[in-house]
Amino acid sequence: MSEFELRTALLSVHDKTGIELLAPALADHGVKLLSTGGTAKALRGLDIPYVEVEEHTGFPEIMDGRVKTLHPRIHGGILGRRNKDQSVMEANDIEGIDLVVVNLYPFADTISREDCTRELAIENIDIGGPAMVRAAAKNHADVLVLVDPADYNDVVRRMDSAELDLAFREVCAAKAFRHTASYDAEIARYLSEEDEFSERITRSYEHLQSLRYGENPHQRAALYVDRRSTNGSLATASVLQGKELSYNNYADVDAALACCAKFEGPTCVIVKHANPCGVATAGDLETAYQQAFETDQTSAFGGIIALNGELDAATLSTIIGNQFVEVIAAPSVSAEALRVAKSRKNLRLLETGELRDDSSQLQFKQISGGVLLQDADSLEYDDTNLQCVTTRQPTDAELRDLQFAWKVAWFVKSNAIVFARDSRTIGVGAGQMSRVESAKIARMKAEDEHMPVAGSVMASDAFFPFRDGIDAAADAGIVAVIQPGGSVRDDEVIEAANEYGMTMLFTGTRHFRH
Repeated sequence: MSEFELRTALLSVHDKTGIELLAPALADHGVKLLSTGGTAKALRGLDIPYVEVEEHTGFPEIMDGRVKTLHPRIHGGILGRRNKDQSVMEANDIEGIDLVVVNLYPFADTISREDCTRELAIENIDIGGPAMVRAAAKNHADVLVLVDPADYNDVVRRMDSAELDLAFREVCAAKAFRHTASYDAEIARYLSEEDEFSERITRSYEHLQSLRYGENPHQRAALYVDRRSTNGSLATASVLQGKELSYNNYADVDAALACCAKFEGPTCVIVKHANPCGVATAGDLETAYQQAFETDQTSAFGGIIALNGELDAATLSTIIGNQFVEVIAAPSVSAEALRVAKSRKNLRLLETGELRDDSSQLQFKQISGGVLLQDADSLEYDDTNLQCVTTRQPTDAELRDLQFAWKVAWFVKSNAIVFARDSRTIGVGAGQMSRVESAKIARMKAEDEHMPVAGSVMASDAFFPFRDGIDAAADAGIVAVIQPGGSVRDDEVIEAANEYGMTMLFTGTRHFRH
């Protein structure tokens, strides 16, 4: 294999960041520069000599710039193997190109613009750029490819110390192929949004930060973000105070925010191990927090708190006066609350922007050898489709509580049982193999916290397979139940509710969460 020599470089970048560092260093090392369009203009501004690509190829740029680098003198110069194709290159007057510095049209940024049209999106699909990047990466035995301005400093240092070796070029080649793969994935995603369950699924995520560890200390972990993430998502939230979030913190905060986003009035959601352990909606956030906290004070310790309004100083003072909390997430945080937070330097404080419902997104779950894909669980019942299947009808207050409890149960791990009254949780039972056991746990937790169950309503994320769940609810003092219905024993369950004088509503919608 021939020794790497850096004699000619092609610079064609949309993002000009760092060109003022890289280009002069190349020129100082006697490297001939080829360039196109806006990059050439930048080089002129730096008073650095260069050769236009069309002068190098002897062929003009045509079709509004669609064709400018797709030429044998460019691709032959990049792909030519220095120890094998030299005679062919000489016979065809092809000069070797040893360094390719290319980044691509900003397709992802373009389609995120509100004014983006289909035509504009298509015109921002780069063709020549990915072709050059892939060619250079393929021929990394003889060519160095750079796609990230963050690497320019390292390259300049390596040029000075002659360390542009094969191992480094191979690292850059792998990064280049990841770059073009991600670029193509964004295009495929855009063009197939009407057919998201297609024969192949491509998604691109960018590394945001490495995490200390995963679910357990022996597991590596990192956070990758979807470039289409917008304000109001966890991926774009700002950490205003406290150390970096852990893997488990991210999972819990995500669960808390997803639940909180479903409520309109001032709402607080407290999550522990990805399950809501206390939820309340009240006239103000401080009251909502206090009521959510009272549901299960034991589980709230070390939990995650999400709010759907601005965190103020009074609410934060109440929180830190009540409990140890890992993370508080809110759309905004007042200046006064930030000052209060300084007394708890380890408290992680997140500002998300206005919460948004991500229920339109696809959900992925990895399994051995593959991945499961599904629509998000976004089907909310329509009040007009609620079916009261018992003799007793709900009061207005009970109906409000049933609707509240149903939303909470949506975010509790199956089998989920939620007791609620006055727009606050009274007890929560989660993740049991038997639905009746979840009901018993909800009652036990309520009694442990001295929360009166009598007069409360109950929500179940799926149907009751037997009447025993209704028997347990009645024994606890539940007066109304909301559930999907659909069991072969619905008649038996309805009969049990009528025996106890309970109200039962069917939604026709199941909300399993595993």
